[in-house]
Amino acid sequence: MNEHLGTVLAALANFYWVLLEEVEGYLLCTRRSRLKKIGQTVMVGDHVIVEEADLQASRGVISQILPRITTLSRPPMANAEHILLVFALAEPQIEPWQLSRFLVKIESTELKLSLCLNKSDLITPSQCQQWQDRLQNWGYQAHLLSLTNNTGLNEVLSLLDGKITVLAGPSGAGKSSLINSLIPDATQRVSHVSGKLQKGRHTTRHVELFKLPSGGLLADTPGFNQADLECNPADLVRFFPEVKSALGKCQFNNCLHRDEPNCFVRGDWERYEHYLKFLDEVINQQTSDNPESTLKVKMGSHGTKHYEPKLELKKYRQNSRRQKHQDLQKFYYQDEDY
Repeated sequence: MNEHLGTVLAALANFYWVLLEEVEGYLLCTRRSRLKKIGQTVMVGDHVIVEEADLQASRGVISQILPRITTLSRPPMANAEHILLVFALAEPQIEPWQLSRFLVKIESTELKLSLCLNKSDLITPSQCQQWQDRLQNWGYQAHLLSLTNNTGLNEVLSLLDGKITVLAGPSGAGKSSLINSLIPDATQRVSHVSGKLQKGRHTTRHVELFKLPSGGLLADTPGFNQADLECNPADLVRFFPEVKSALGKCQFNNCLHRDEPNCFVRGDWERYEHYLKFLDEVINQQTSDNPESTLKVKMGSHGTKHYEPKLELKKYRQNSRRQKHQDLQKFYYQDEDY
């Protein structure tokens, strides 16, 4: 049987571009109907078996999806090993709050993370160093990049070598321009940053993998231009590398590191305020998404939010006035019939 091992680079409707591994070439493939019948979805990044491969016509049929090492839901992608987070130091100006949010989101995926600061030519070397030192305190090594001066590209390539990497970052950070610099034939559309709003317009419409000249695959994704936070509130603190050494030392196992006694995490570290606001967000999301949640929100005297366990009051709840009136009417008519 004519079988080939390949990797799915892009999925458009019911067609898939597959990069073959044993031989040089790409195939436009469909999938066996039985894969759909058993509920197997083909994802970008999947390692697959292709049958009926016609190398001259560049056609084939995906017959089998090999076991996945990792799976991302947003963006939908399989077998990613590494995330390259790209932020611009200027135009648009870097926002610590937004950067922190992206870092927490990526930490929650448990994939290896590399951080790249683009447009380093737009600020002074001392300002670049200040940002590197600041991020070092957050627990990250920041790599400087300037596509205008063509500096830092070799360092970025070494980070991507031999891996399936997801490219993440806000609009306007220069992700598509970076792909064009690393892979000239990628022909990515590059949007210009709005001079008035200082924001970029996202140009990527679907997940797509690009083959790097030095080896490895790079994915530009529409799902990682904004960072949503979805995690268990108790797990959130694990996504802040700067306090990992303090975890497990608190008096209570379920400590949320706010006002609990003998907490080793609460303290004077820069992103503690970020942690508290992210914690409120994930708790609010948990309580709104799950009616059975055991937490309730209670507002303090100064407008601060507290979360307390819900009490089981349903069986003790008093009847409404309408219900009492109906009960009285029922009693009255029963007595009159008697």
